[in-house]
Amino acid sequence: MKALVKSKAATGISLEEVPAPQLGHNDVLIKIKKTALCGTDLHIYNWDEWAAKHISLPLIIGHEFVGEIVDIGQEVKSYFKIGDRVSGEGHIACGHCRNCRAGRSHLCRFNISVGVTRNGCFAEYLVIPAINAYRIPDTLPDREAAILDPLGNATHAALTFNLVGEDVLITGAGPVGLLSALIAKHVGARYVVITDPDEYRLNLAKKLGVTLAVNPLKTSLKEVMAALNMKEGFDVSLEMSGNPRAFQDMVKHTNHAGKIALLGFLPDRTDIDWSEVIMKGLTIKGIYGREMFDTWYKMITMLQSGLNISPVITHEFKAQEYKAAFELLASGQSGKIVLDWA
Repeated sequence: MKALVKSKAATGISLEEVPAPQLGHNDVLIKIKKTALCGTDLHIYNWDEWAAKHISLPLIIGHEFVGEIVDIGQEVKSYFKIGDRVSGEGHIACGHCRNCRAGRSHLCRFNISVGVTRNGCFAEYLVIPAINAYRIPDTLPDREAAILDPLGNATHAALTFNLVGEDVLITGAGPVGLLSALIAKHVGARYVVITDPDEYRLNLAKKLGVTLAVNPLKTSLKEVMAALNMKEGFDVSLEMSGNPRAFQDMVKHTNHAGKIALLGFLPDRTDIDWSEVIMKGLTIKGIYGREMFDTWYKMITMLQSGLNISPVITHEFKAQEYKAAFELLASGQSGKIVLDWA
């Protein structure tokens, strides 16, 4: 089969002919229809310090996908059948550790990651455990089903705290930040403010209907609050940028008893004013991946009840055009980018 392979410890990947994956007793074999690019894929493509530390070569990359089941392992129960259209959870948990048994398998200490620590979905076929596959409603288009993984990150972060009637701050207008803004609006937040220094991303956020899309280098959060006649600060804040200054500004402008969901990876030893955290009684919760599989149920239900994520997908390429797709991703001038494997 054809696959996008990271085979050298240098910038770039290559489209190669590789053996098709072997089906295990508890697995499903999926013929890939569409995949989507993620920041993790770009780290691997660029072979940066993180990639060199965590990736073993060679590796088929990619973890965001939709496809069709074409074969089923002999131990798989009757829930799935050949022809089912599925996406899938990219974190493969052990199923036996304390967190797995307590219903927290997204925090399994022994997680294996599709496209990171085992071969991924940027290929004509993918094998994953059947328990990781998720059947997709017929009403959900392939291009949207291909981004359920990042939508799951956004759903996990946004729905960690009650947003109904609340004022929400989101730092970082990348795809997950934009998806989080759509979710906040969908579930009934009052104001949804998103910040980012990139004008392309801010314009995309405006098209999605956020209350305000703000360049923090030009407009302060104090000015934003004054414009919205806010007196006390944001009730819920979602950190999606990984930018220390954005996080510090967020802590400063989150209301007393406010809540912060922390998804962005901040640099080591990022400074924080702990006195504000203590005196305000802030709650800060780290967000990792998707809660398996409650997050999947919630995001599918929201999509069925009117959540429209299509505008976040700004570009689509044929799989053979992967170089152009990665160049565009690196430029920052895009939302989600989809690769078509048909």
